Amino acid sequence: MERRLLLVFALTFLVIIVFQPLLKKYLPQAPAEPKPTAVQRPATNPPAAATQSPPPAPAPAVGGKQASAETEIVVQNDFYRITFTNRGAQVKSWVLKKYDDDNRKPLDLVNHSAAEQYGGPLSLWVYDAALRDKINSALFVPSNSEPVTAPGELSFEYADQDIVVRKTFRFDSSYVIHVATSVSSQGSFVTALPMWPAGFGDQATIAGYRGSQIEYQNDGTTEHIDPKKISGGNTLRGPFDWAGTSDAYFAAVFLPENPAAAAAVTLRSALNVPKDPQKPTETQAVDVLGTAVGNLEGPTSERMYVGPKSLQVLEGIHVPTIVGTHQDLRALVNFGFFGAIARPLFIWLRWTYEHWVPNWGWAIVIQTFIITVALLPLRISSMKSMLKMQRIQPQMKAIQEKYKKYSMRDPRKQEMNKELMDLQKKAGVNPLGGCLPMLIQLPFIWAYYKMLGGAIDLRHAPWLWIHDLSARDPYFILPIAMVLTMVLTQRMTPQAGMDPAQQRMMNWMMPLMMGFIFFNLAAGLNLYYAESNLISIAQQAVMNRTELGREMRELAAKRARKKDK
Repeated sequence: MERRLLLVFALTFLVIIVFQPLLKKYLPQAPAEPKPTAVQRPATNPPAAATQSPPPAPAPAVGGKQASAETEIVVQNDFYRITFTNRGAQVKSWVLKKYDDDNRKPLDLVNHSAAEQYGGPLSLWVYDAALRDKINSALFVPSNSEPVTAPGELSFEYADQDIVVRKTFRFDSSYVIHVATSVSSQGSFVTALPMWPAGFGDQATIAGYRGSQIEYQNDGTTEHIDPKKISGGNTLRGPFDWAGTSDAYFAAVFLPENPAAAAAVTLRSALNVPKDPQKPTETQAVDVLGTAVGNLEGPTSERMYVGPKSLQVLEGIHVPTIVGTHQDLRALVNFGFFGAIARPLFIWLRWTYEHWVPNWGWAIVIQTFIITVALLPLRISSMKSMLKMQRIQPQMKAIQEKYKKYSMRDPRKQEMNKELMDLQKKAGVNPLGGCLPMLIQLPFIWAYYKMLGGAIDLRHAPWLWIHDLSARDPYFILPIAMVLTMVLTQRMTPQAGMDPAQQRMMNWMMPLMMGFIFFNLAAGLNLYYAESNLISIAQQAVMNRTELGREMRELAAKRARKKDK
């Protein structure tokens, strides 16, 4: 049983890492009805549906309509400052006023390196590549050359002897804008979908690109698509309540006015980025993701959210669904399989920050203390179960020795198992009693990991020597403290039934394994573990002085003396 317990200790940390993807792979997922289907679109304009005729296309302007030079128009409110260029009637810069980049400058959500190759936000996706390039490089005529302060409207028009393109944008006092587009060629409608083509401006590291995904929601069922499962240029037919792309902390999401007619084109492109921001000459290829969302069979009219993945903000975005119910964008914050635990934990953490201490680091300290103390009964239960098991170890070994000569396939081995179970039942021992309390804690550990890893509120949040709780500790003090406190906790915890050599190995193997896993993870998560270990040391010191603790220590010392002989 002690070998099994040792195996559980070693595998617990592996479970933390692989638990989520294994569940997604092997457990059945709730189907969404109707399910969007992936359709590879040809490099031509898609035909209109047989049962629905597209609305009349705009007629070409006599003599054409195009600007003679490139100009820029700035639109802003309290949340953003958007710079449009009339070349392609697309966005050149999308600055979020309430968020900073890693250099503490206002954050520009446009990934300029990717935009140079794949276009800027609100450019148009057209299945004909030549026509797409023409539209997105044409010089549009803007409705206004002066800066616009929301609420307001800005429109662009372009026309020549073949095509007519119109774009209209409306702005209010939120992160949401309204987008309306239409394209015709020689009097016929052309499918052209507004897009966010390639990544975000906060992606300063390779890890930042790996956190990208394409997401969509249909009638409350949300899908988060990993980059490896995305094919560039594929079309997903709706209906969609919303669809878009995001990274760890920010999102660009389209909200169609007609969800039933919506479709999304998945965009996946390659980009060479520096392996280390301090060494720009050494580069590595990464995937940058984007989406184009709109109506395949007519002009597009939709809203678009570009902003932080903050629960407080996302819960205020109204999303009408195809069945008439009302949703919001909170599903963009992916708390994983244990979201039912992670989301309340975060709401509690935010409440602590807002009402007790105006610092996210100290809020984590307070919450960790309460959680660790609340889990103390599980720790005591585990210790009691282990002690009961050690009390009957001599009888269990005698039974095992009695049947040692029989092979595992021998039917008499079943008699050994029956005797062991009868002995444990008589002594009131649950074979899983020592492990079960630990396993019960795993959902809370994983939920806290997902909660701290996805909370934008911790981005650039300082605490003592740490300038960003969402990034790694710059001096690695917290991960080192976590390893040392784990070693001390292991040494203080009596292991009456464990071989001394095994115990010495466990005293170092588990902490070093945890240190390896958490070395580069968020400082906020390391703070949680280091403090939890410190509290556990204090708890164990008190428990070692109890009658239960003294008995376990005596059993451990007695076993060690026998081994030395």
